[in-house]
Amino acid sequence: MANIKSSEKRAVQNEKVRKHKAGLKSTYRTYIKKVELEMAANKKEEAVKAFKLLIPVLDKMVAKGIMHENKAARYKTRLNDKIKNLK
Repeated sequence: MANIKSSEKRAVQNEKVRKHKAGLKSTYRTYIKKVELEMAANKKEEAVKAFKLLIPVLDKMVAKGIMHENKAARYKTRLNDKIKNLK
């Protein structure tokens, strides 16, 4: 454990930020799962609606520094391609 007052404070702050980021990561993962569930059920219209809700969530995560912009772009591209290929 930390011996210095400032490092103790830093440890507390890091834990607080870690918990906050964990909640945000859970949020975007949930939205991704919703899109994937609709695709698995072959419901193209519902998948498109869920995807449209996902896009601003991913953009928000990029703005907050939770996710790298290339990772968000990769998610968007791959999910969009899968939705387009649904019959």
